Amino acid sequence: MVFAHDTELALVAAVALVNSAQQPDTLETTGQLEAFYDEQGYTGRLTGDQTELDELRELRPGLRRLLTSSRDDAVATVNTMLREAGALPQLVRHGDMDWHLHAVEGDRPFATRIVVETAMAMIDVIRADEMSRLGVCADDDCGGLVLDLSRNRSRRFCSTACGNRAAVAAYRARQGS
Repeated sequence: MVFAHDTELALVAAVALVNSAQQPDTLETTGQLEAFYDEQGYTGRLTGDQTELDELRELRPGLRRLLTSSRDDAVATVNTMLREAGALPQLVRHGDMDWHLHAVEGDRPFATRIVVETAMAMIDVIRADEMSRLGVCADDDCGGLVLDLSRNRSRRFCSTACGNRAAVAAYRARQGS
């Protein structure tokens, strides 16, 4: 494990949220919002309405900028995010998770919780000087984000589909020459 479990969960969720904007957009309906909430293991309040969906969709460009920024730029963004949300880190334990950090209450808006959890996770990434764990998919036609939690830092594609497309294209190029 590269980071603490809750840090990894928050990073995976943030990347999934940003990548939901790739075509086809996978966060267009309230049903997809509820599925995202469940798939990412969130707890706390979820209204599941159109307003909440719109708030999450609006987060995607800012989170993308954060996750692909330089280390120093990320610091400024993280500090702003935490200050604006009035974050107050506290240790909590719930469900199957042992003690971990939450910096806002579970009844705060879902979008606020995502912003704060992402900012808290980025604190670990910045302090460990591991910004290189975040990048853009190596498939030139994609643009999705990649979170590389592998030991040998070998992940280059945002999904298996992108990796397979690149492998097939490379194979076909070799066969054609």
